[in-house]
Amino acid sequence: MSKIKSLDELFIEEVNDLYSAEMQLVDALPKLADATVSDHLRNVLENHLVQTKDHVNRLDEVFIKLGQKPRAVVCKAMKGIVAEGQEVINKTEKCATRDAAIIGAAQRAEHYEIAGYGTAQSHAGLLGKDDIRELLGETLYEEKEADGYLNELAENVINFKAKQAL
Repeated sequence: MSKIKSLDELFIEEVNDLYSAEMQLVDALPKLADATVSDHLRNVLENHLVQTKDHVNRLDEVFIKLGQKPRAVVCKAMKGIVAEGQEVINKTEKCATRDAAIIGAAQRAEHYEIAGYGTAQSHAGLLGKDDIRELLGETLYEEKEADGYLNELAENVINFKAKQAL
């Protein structure tokens, strides 16, 4: 494979990476949700799964606008984040402490996506792809919102319950 030499090529690579990351999360989020104790956390994760499927649909729309098809690439970063999420499930008892660990794993995924969508959105703008920039911005907003929900839940409920379990 030839090396990337233009912002256009880099942008396509970024969108493919995001597509892979989202597809991995479509598989991983139900496992995280099933492993929780907190109904509220389960609902946040299940709601974000619905959004994640919408993110995949938006990326499909981006590919159509680009006249491209998603390539079969694996986002190695998300693969590692998902593996760590499974590891925290395996290492913890089903209790508030596991929920705290699951929130941490989910936030790692959100932070990766926030960085990826922020970069791709910026590059889309530089390339004059304003309609694509807008689509990526919608997803970026939702990723930040999901991270905020997870953070609020951790700081106001789950972490306190986990601490009380000592």
